[in-house]
Amino acid sequence: MQRIGTHPGKTRWIIGLQGQTMRLPRNFFSSMSSYINNIYVNQMEVIMKILLIAPASGKWRRVGRNWLFNGRTFRFSMLSLLSVAAETPPDCEIRIIDEQIETIPWNENVDLVGVTFMTALAPRAYEIADQFRARGVPVVAGGMHSSFCPQEALQHVDAVVVGEAEGVWPRVVEDARRGRMNGVYRAESPPDLALLKHPPHHLLEPGNYSTHAVQATRGCPHRCSFCAISAFHHHEQHRRPVDDVVEEVKRIPARFFIFVDDNMTADRDYACRLFEKLAPLNKRWVTQSTLSIAEDPQFVQLAAKAGCIGLFVGLESFSDANLGTVNKTCHRVESYRESMGTLHAHGIAVEAGIVFGFDGDDAGVFSRTLTILDELEVDAIQASIFTPLPGTEQFETKQNRILDRNWSHYDFHHVVFEPHGMSAEALQAGHDWVTYEFYRPRRIAKRLARHAARPNGIKTLPYVAAVNLAYYGRTVRWHIRGWNPQETACDQGARASGHLAQMGISSIRPAA
Repeated sequence: MQRIGTHPGKTRWIIGLQGQTMRLPRNFFSSMSSYINNIYVNQMEVIMKILLIAPASGKWRRVGRNWLFNGRTFRFSMLSLLSVAAETPPDCEIRIIDEQIETIPWNENVDLVGVTFMTALAPRAYEIADQFRARGVPVVAGGMHSSFCPQEALQHVDAVVVGEAEGVWPRVVEDARRGRMNGVYRAESPPDLALLKHPPHHLLEPGNYSTHAVQATRGCPHRCSFCAISAFHHHEQHRRPVDDVVEEVKRIPARFFIFVDDNMTADRDYACRLFEKLAPLNKRWVTQSTLSIAEDPQFVQLAAKAGCIGLFVGLESFSDANLGTVNKTCHRVESYRESMGTLHAHGIAVEAGIVFGFDGDDAGVFSRTLTILDELEVDAIQASIFTPLPGTEQFETKQNRILDRNWSHYDFHHVVFEPHGMSAEALQAGHDWVTYEFYRPRRIAKRLARHAARPNGIKTLPYVAAVNLAYYGRTVRWHIRGWNPQETACDQGARASGHLAQMGISSIRPAA
């Protein structure tokens, strides 16, 4: 047996089997350890190279070159691919490509390509997969669309990860290494969020993103029938340990960041514990929530003290009947005004998600909505067209009314089904008109002045201004105009046809 110790003379020594003593340089073992480690690292670098890709549609691809709207405000670190990278075996070399800002390195020698996408990006993802497979590179797909439509995806990829990837990704990599990928991979249960590794943000170029993204919870317990996120997580929410979240937030170098949780305040007790520990960090952040947070002013106050300066809230509609048709029971329209006042009183800005195209909507919904948004003093909106996504109850309900099955149009900005209360052309044009009107420069100036006068308004004004100007840039870059369907004009049909042609829509017919 050999024994290793430290010689009183500060050098290393070894007693061999015959009892002889041999002196070695003091740094012998550290040098050998470093040498062996370098050999191991070099071996790891050549074992497997993996390319993880976030595809982008044509109009979003490399928008960073545009001077007015470069998309950076709406870009934050991609946790989906970073989470996959964190679970990748250490003997793999990972590169992440965000197609919004980078060109795909088609000629790079890689051993595996992973692509994650939502429905609107499925056609582009399939193009990418087809090109790599033509070169003999295996491709695996993940994300919501491929989880809901795995057999469709398998026409273009070698394997599909259904559901959350953490539990199965190491197995996918090992199977790819051995050349025996197994079609569909499913985790038996959701991943234990307490065991997740922190995202390797160093894999992304920080200057390309507005801020870091953090996730404390996944999923939403509500059962809104048009929501793909809720369906993907089986109407459940899972939570990370509070201390683990706080530790990750402490490591963020910037003061501002975003929680990308689907409904951060669904579990009030959990949210309160998290907010209490975030407060001393003196950070500022935004997240998503239902408006029910405002029913408890103390809860709102705690969120504000923890650094919350903005909430994205899916108001969806100003009709309780509309909300009822999609099983959105967590909101009451009659409480919107009071709730907005509570949030604004604590210095929290509100970006409202608004959806047009409910079965209860008619041609007058656009002007009514714009008026109510002004009355409620909403700080920003994300206007969408009702879109029945695969995997949701609404996709099944509206099967016989779907007019357009081009997945690239399932981006919430195209009409893909036949609405009840108006023509498809009117729905498209009205949605665009509200977006254009809400983000007119004079309206933006009025909102910013109003926000600056609120409690803590000056401190949060840069955030509100950035969001409004980013949406304004989008309307200019993509020439969003539309028209109000409530107007009476003999040339509406001509304007609609020309407008839809610009949007690339050809399969829509007027409602009967």
